[in-house]
Amino acid sequence: MKDKKARVIVVDDDLGICSTMSLFLRLSGYDVDVANTGKEAVEKSKTEIYDVALLDIRLPDIEGTKLLALLRETTPKMIKIMVTGFPAFENAVEALKFGADDYILKPVDPEELVKVIEKKLEERKETETITEDKIRGFIETRATKLLEDVRAET
Repeated sequence: MKDKKARVIVVDDDLGICSTMSLFLRLSGYDVDVANTGKEAVEKSKTEIYDVALLDIRLPDIEGTKLLALLRETTPKMIKIMVTGFPAFENAVEALKFGADDYILKPVDPEELVKVIEKKLEERKETETITEDKIRGFIETRATKLLEDVRAET
């Protein structure tokens, strides 16, 4: 998705992690915003459009998995990646259940994170293309059928 800069929001209460992630994501060509609480992330997602959200699983005001559900309401197409320093099978299952697109462990390898983001953006682009093709095909088929019906009546 190099055609346009993807917008990423990093949601983490650790200012050092936000700063580090923001820096390497910007250096990788992304437009980056930061939120330090779930509430701030939800508010920003109501006025800004983000392609990707990197969400800490433990925030001071809300569990990251609950934040997933809230962000799905404000920005359903946004790619949501859980980032956690608390690896547990239960966390991963819950994150996926609430709509996470991926799950990454801290400390985050910057190159691996960029690869995951690129992969998820490409998958979304392919899905959107397939959907557009299906809609185009439906419209063309329906228009042809309507034209045939009109010709048959005359």
